[in-house]
Amino acid sequence: MKNINGLLITENSSSKRIIDIKIKNKIVNDLVNLFNNFDLTAIEYKPFTRFTVAKYLDDLTNNELSKYLNYILRDRKTGCFIIGPETITNETNDIFLVKLSTAVTHLIGTPNHDSMAGKFYARFHVKHEDKSDSYLRKAYTNMDLHTDGTYVKEITDWLMMTKIEEKNVEGGESAMLHLDDWEYCKELYNDPTGRENFTWSSPKSKNVDYKVEHPVFFEDSKGLPQISYIDQFPEPKNMKQGQFLQKLSDALEGSKNKVITKLPVGSAIVANNYFWLHGRKPFKENKNLSRELLRIRGSFFVN
Repeated sequence: MKNINGLLITENSSSKRIIDIKIKNKIVNDLVNLFNNFDLTAIEYKPFTRFTVAKYLDDLTNNELSKYLNYILRDRKTGCFIIGPETITNETNDIFLVKLSTAVTHLIGTPNHDSMAGKFYARFHVKHEDKSDSYLRKAYTNMDLHTDGTYVKEITDWLMMTKIEEKNVEGGESAMLHLDDWEYCKELYNDPTGRENFTWSSPKSKNVDYKVEHPVFFEDSKGLPQISYIDQFPEPKNMKQGQFLQKLSDALEGSKNKVITKLPVGSAIVANNYFWLHGRKPFKENKNLSRELLRIRGSFFVN
């Protein structure tokens, strides 16, 4: 494992492809003080200020963290890390976690505008009762494996999900699957239907008023499989596409190589969006259930 000042870096217990990064308390305390230079409004309204808080974080690790995070995400053998404070305290509250998430992502690339929230990040709750039009907030329904950004024009190289708070929760673990571990990847990737253009749309809550077209599978620069897929948003044009999507969905959910991991409160999972799929197990029913998440997704910096 890499040795970087101020960080505890280990292999995740659920998968050797996922790197766990804990920010030591001394660094966290320094960040609390530095982040206080800017309120959340400044972070939201001034894009350059987001890079300032990112530089604070990188400087405290001798400018090694940015290089390491980019290496992890671009490396096909890993492509995913979980990062958060070593210890959660009153000072590492929701505002701090928004700023920390902002700092981490701005060491990786440029976040997309999140139309659902109207800013570069989105915060949303999962609760007992829900009237939304997508699986995102439905606590007792399995969120099947998928990638983000399937229905938007922006490039979505990576995504971050930060767990801001959690109360009265059982279940709801994160499910992850790396394409190279998927038993059915070769079969589905080599099906010519997966290379056809599919139409992708989204429900009203996403605030995206257009549709896009792209295939499910495509190649990276080395000819390896990449995927852009979510079960709720494709509009099959014919029986062949409909049957392909059903086969794809069944093969993903039937994989025995899914990684099931519980994300600690205050931590964020960041993954390459083109060779990692993610989902969520159902929660155990509880009228007082509450989980708040933060989402940021975007593109890598162009070298």
